[in-house]
Amino acid sequence: MADLFSEFELKSARLKNRIAVSPMCQYSAVDGVANDWHLVNLGSRAVGGAGLVIAEATAVSPEGRITPGDTGLWNDVQAEAFRPSVRFIEQHGAVPGIQLAHAGRKASARRPWEGDDHMPADHPQAWQPIAPSANAFGANLPREPRPMTRDDITRVRESFVSAAVRAKEAGFKWLVLHFAHGYLGQSFFSPLANRRTDEYGGSFENRARFLLETLASVREVWPENLPLTARLGVIDYVEGEQPLEESIELVRRMKALGLDLVDLSLGFNTPDVSGVPWGKPAFLAPIGERVRREVGIPVAASWNINDPRIADELIRNERLDLVMLAKALLADPYWPYHASQALLRPLPEQLLPPQYAHWLKAR
Repeated sequence: MADLFSEFELKSARLKNRIAVSPMCQYSAVDGVANDWHLVNLGSRAVGGAGLVIAEATAVSPEGRITPGDTGLWNDVQAEAFRPSVRFIEQHGAVPGIQLAHAGRKASARRPWEGDDHMPADHPQAWQPIAPSANAFGANLPREPRPMTRDDITRVRESFVSAAVRAKEAGFKWLVLHFAHGYLGQSFFSPLANRRTDEYGGSFENRARFLLETLASVREVWPENLPLTARLGVIDYVEGEQPLEESIELVRRMKALGLDLVDLSLGFNTPDVSGVPWGKPAFLAPIGERVRREVGIPVAASWNINDPRIADELIRNERLDLVMLAKALLADPYWPYHASQALLRPLPEQLLPPQYAHWLKAR
């Protein structure tokens, strides 16, 4: 029976356990170029024992950044800058992954600690956000985006393809397409954000079109032996969102196009998050269990999975295949080691580098 510390194989990627580092934006790049901060941030989670370490949402084009501090993969300099992190992650027994993203109408914002709001249009670092429709997100992101033309749609799709090629050249072994959190892919799918009347809006088939076309295009260039996955916002917990059945059908169609795993998350297509059951541990797990059963695809999920006992139960009872941890691993890079203690397990082989394991095993 699988448990939190059992191996997980997907294509040629072999994870030493079911603990994955969820992509977490650091907003610390310059011109999209990763630096020592990213090396230490990602490397410390690999040293801490996670089986999969996924680099933050990385923009496929300059306009696709959330903030001026986002990492990018729209040029070769940016790809080369990721190589030290990739090398270090692999040297310490984890699989290196990266998430490709376009921020859509949430782009051109300040970093969270600088306000987390749209920069004024005349700010020297600001740019014009684009989105499926001309409606703004609202709240602290009030700027109206420019509605995308069909040429824009083609160009952005090609940007995802080019970024995937650079991710492969940088050495990443696990690719995530960011179709969640109110960013571009998610906003095409959600009727809360997409008000188009052409073939990219309206019906389920039309709202799903951009995501499916982008996935199919990336599938053509991403190596068949490496996992191609997506983070998908399946629910917003608000009136007017896409029905959960539509989200499940989208996963089914993505699987048919070559998706290897889906990481379920929230939509965040509206600033109204009052309905999200934040206090309930692993509140997306029941949806994950349903998707896993009905679609027959490996499933991961995050959100309020902090207790090792809950994480272990999710794997043991085949509700999820991977647990995605974010804040828990920021607060404690050695969460995997402390989880083994909480679960009364001997220190799993290869969980920590020998430099640490030697001392922790010593009596």
